[in-house]
Parts: sequence; structure tokens; C-alpha cells
Amino acid sequence: MTPSTNNGRNGAEPSIQTPPVLTAKAWEAAREQLLVKEKAQTKARDALAAERRRMPWMAVDKKYVFDGPSGKASLSDLFEGRRQLIVYRAFYEPGVYGWPEHACRGCSMVVDQMAHVAHLNARDTTLVVVSRAPQADIARLKARMGWDVPWFTVTDSFDKDFGVDEWHGTNVFFRDGDRIFRTYFLNNRGDEQMGGTWNYLDITPLGRQEVWEDSPEGYPQTPTYKWWNWHDSYQPEAAPDKKWVEVSDVGEAAMRNQSARP
Repeated sequence: MTPSTNNGRNGAEPSIQTPPVLTAKAWEAAREQLLVKEKAQTKARDALAAERRRMPWMAVDKKYVFDGPSGKASLSDLFEGRRQLIVYRAFYEPGVYGWPEHACRGCSMVVDQMAHVAHLNARDTTLVVVSRAPQADIARLKARMGWDVPWFTVTDSFDKDFGVDEWHGTNVFFRDGDRIFRTYFLNNRGDEQMGGTWNYLDITPLGRQEVWEDSPEGYPQTPTYKWWNWHDSYQPEAAPDKKWVEVSDVGEAAMRNQSARP
């Protein structure tokens, strides 16, 4: 049976032809069939992330200055002492639709979906937003929209130099002592997938840093799931919680058994 529907709008819109309605057993069989393709896509995504971790780097020798809540900041300062930095360029400045009450609608949707930074920080990664609006306007916008992500003001050619002067985009950098490298960049529809902790970590040079990942030799890796924590409970250098280790071990074993089934 293939029902049609007008979404309860009393004929205000044309009816659409929906998929067939099946029994529970037949529906589960259809789901299992699609799951084969979904698992293949997951493996392909993991393989692409592994390739991304081996992508060449570009040295960043030019000095950049940003305005921040505490005053002037260099690109190195944006790392906040961590090794990895993700910079999303949002459009919030004069001339952008919505100014000064709002940032660009699309950019605002991206920021609305950003992962809680505590989980990224726990993986030696800092996430920041930059735009050309003054800090006073940024502070007002963040308060209105309920955003907590660090947000800095571009004062020089940073946006032009890294391909985000005319359109939004996400740049990834790695810091080795005093040296900074650009390691990855995405924009356009690439930004649509961003927001979750995993997607952000998958575009960084160190990845999720879990033992199952295919990473170059010497990259940091810890047992899968064990580093997870409540976002208000991370402590630097803290050992994994013993109870959580037990719980995650059971969950991981169950998932492996399920994946092993034909």
C-alpha cells in the first residue's frame, strides 16, 4: 500500500506519494538492506579522514592580529595553548543582511549547531569564530543568541589570505611550538556537515585520537570512548573514570557483536 498525503493542510498543497507501508518484519528487512550501504559510507568516511590526516601542511609565516574580549590577540593566542585550532569565518559586519541585530542567517545556523567546545578542548583542539564586527557588537550578538564559542574580530588580511573574505569557510591550523601550519580548509557545502564533535575532530590533523583510527605513526591515541566526559567535568591529565570504563567496555562489546552479525 502506498498512501498519499497533503500533510493535513486540507488540500492547500498538492498530495505527495509516500513510500509503501510494510509489516514490521518486512520493514526491518528493508532497513537491514539499506544499512549495508550506510556502513559502507561510514567506512569510506573513516578512510577519507585517515587520508586527510596525511595531507601536506602549509607553513603560516605571516603575523596576524585579532581583537578579542581581552584585547589584541595573535593567531598563536587563538590556540589557547592547545596544538590544534579550528577557525570558522562567519559574516557579521556592516553590509551583511541582518546587521547589526543578527549575523548572516546561514552563518548563524552553523554557529547554532557548533559542538560544546569542552569536548574539543579535551582533544587538544580549540574552536573559534572570527568576523569583522567590533567586539562590542559581537558580545551583544552572543548574548542575544546564547552563543558561548570564542569569537574574535579580523583586523587585517587573515580572511583574504585564507579564502574566507567573500564567503564563509572553516580553516584548520596546527601549532608546533612557535610554528603554525595550515592543515585543512573547507567551505560551501562542506560546512553543512560541521557542528558535531566528531566531524570537527575528523578534519583536524590528529583526528579523534582513538586507537581504532588509521593515523600516521606516533600520533596520539587513547582507548576508544574512555576520554568522554560531561562537559563540565573534564580535568587535564585526569585518568578515565573507572565506572565509565566499565560501562563503555560493555557498550563497545555489544556494538562489535552486533556488527559481526551477518
